[in-house]
Amino acid sequence: MGYLKYTQYVYILFAVYFVYDGFTKINEGNDKSTLSFLIAGMAVFMFFFRRRFARKFDDRNKKQ
Repeated sequence: MGYLKYTQYVYILFAVYFVYDGFTKINEGNDKSTLSFLIAGMAVFMFFFRRRFARKFDDRNKKQ
């Protein structure tokens, strides 16, 4: 279960990619940039959610 500590950072990488993708679509004049920003926002949310879940999981294992 040690890999769960590192998988949360994949969401940050996705967020950075989709923010970059959104800005490139804005510069090209494409109207589909909002979808990229929504996906980036969800990726940031998932990062914090997974981080909180991992901390709860570690705290629960330490109490046992």
